[in-house]
Amino acid sequence: MNKNLPRRDIVCALAAFGATGLAFGQAASVPASSASAASAARTAPVAGRVLLGITIVETDLVTTGYRASKLLHVDVYNDKNEKIGKVDDLIISTDGTLSIVVLNVAGFLGLAKHLVIVPVRQFKQFAPKAILPNASKDQLKALPKFEYTP
Repeated sequence: MNKNLPRRDIVCALAAFGATGLAFGQAASVPASSASAASAARTAPVAGRVLLGITIVETDLVTTGYRASKLLHVDVYNDKNEKIGKVDDLIISTDGTLSIVVLNVAGFLGLAKHLVIVPVRQFKQFAPKAILPNASKDQLKALPKFEYTP
């Protein structure tokens, strides 16, 4: 058996203890701004919620809203359950709110596009079915044709 083995074990143990003491000393000298960040890091986030640019309150609003990709190209009905068009596009205003719905009210089989715009506030609902009350296909076709600007 090697006589240096116990001495080496003691030296390693003391070195490890000393390094641990240094680590504790470093933790005590963390600036106050980092201490608050460390405190925030210790509080565990709710499962499935990660704060990346929006607050949890905003995340809750998003989860109760609708995905734009699911609203595009859906059929639009009036309150008499008559199909009067199809959502072609959604326009978001500069303040970030959904403001205008672009509807395609084309004729038979939708061969030629006839786009019109309708304010979102005129819709009764979007899901499970988009409903534009008190509207008819003829009324929508009578609206000025909408064209995208390049």
